[in-house]
Amino acid sequence: MAKPAQKPLSLALQGGGAHGAYTWGVLDRLAEENRFDIQAITATSAGAMNAVAFASGYGSGGVDGARKALEALWQAVSHSGGLARAYGALNPAAFAYASALQNWVSPYDLNPLNVNPLRDTVDGVIDFEAVHASGLQLFLSATDVQTGHVKVFSGDEVTLDAVLASACLPQTFQAVEINGHAYWDGGYMGNPSLFPLIYGDAPNDVLLVTLNPIGRPGVPKRAGEIQERVNEISFNAALIGELRAIAFVQRLLDEGMLKEPMLKKYRRLNVHAIRGGVDLVNEGLRTKFDTSWNFLTGLRDKGREAAGKWLAGDASHVGTKESNVDLRKEFLQS
Repeated sequence: MAKPAQKPLSLALQGGGAHGAYTWGVLDRLAEENRFDIQAITATSAGAMNAVAFASGYGSGGVDGARKALEALWQAVSHSGGLARAYGALNPAAFAYASALQNWVSPYDLNPLNVNPLRDTVDGVIDFEAVHASGLQLFLSATDVQTGHVKVFSGDEVTLDAVLASACLPQTFQAVEINGHAYWDGGYMGNPSLFPLIYGDAPNDVLLVTLNPIGRPGVPKRAGEIQERVNEISFNAALIGELRAIAFVQRLLDEGMLKEPMLKKYRRLNVHAIRGGVDLVNEGLRTKFDTSWNFLTGLRDKGREAAGKWLAGDASHVGTKESNVDLRKEFLQS
């Protein structure tokens, strides 16, 4: 029998295309261990897909159902192969050509029928009624094209279209329209968004699973390398900004500088991290479109290994004021 869940925990899942299979491995290992009561998940793009798969399976079959739903999702992603074919991800020359073509032709020109291979993939695997019945709080981020603001879908707003909006790369897909608003990938404004956990009724302990390297040694000098580093910085910017704000509030709380009534508006988030960006630092942009099963399961195994190490060590900090992330050192100092 599965061990009873113990400590409440929120999850924050970053996006990263096919690299999201790494997060699949993390979630699979956490569910297998079943040491934590996962109550809330904030997620973006591939993280959003993982989040709804976890919730769908959990809502219909508990932690074992969550593990099965995650595997089914990534099997469907691999079988569809839509992104890999579109970008020639297994062929560097074809990928370079497809990437260059994006500078001249939009998805409205290349794909006037707005065919999105992710729609059938997600729709065929995820039971959104089970998602809503799971009891998990989900917060999926997308970027409002016209306002430039982040839109967080939660509660009954978590639908197939919301997931597609969160994962809508504008160079690849037409904007996803929901209730008269057009949305692009959430990574531009929240990758993932942390503020819903602050203002919602979510556990104070947050496990952040990153996929994009924050730091990278050396200065890129080739055009492709420069573009990849620009993408990494862009898709980390909003997250770093929120982590800095959380670190600043923690400092004010620790130093007793917040008084009533301001004290009621803020609470401490204890951020823990599994740094997938470090494990994936040698994987280039092209592999974010590689949906071959061997590649995806290899990433899953890396994620499981990283989660296993976290569970064996730093997971003991959950429920305390300790963490494996020093927010002040990492995000408040230059």
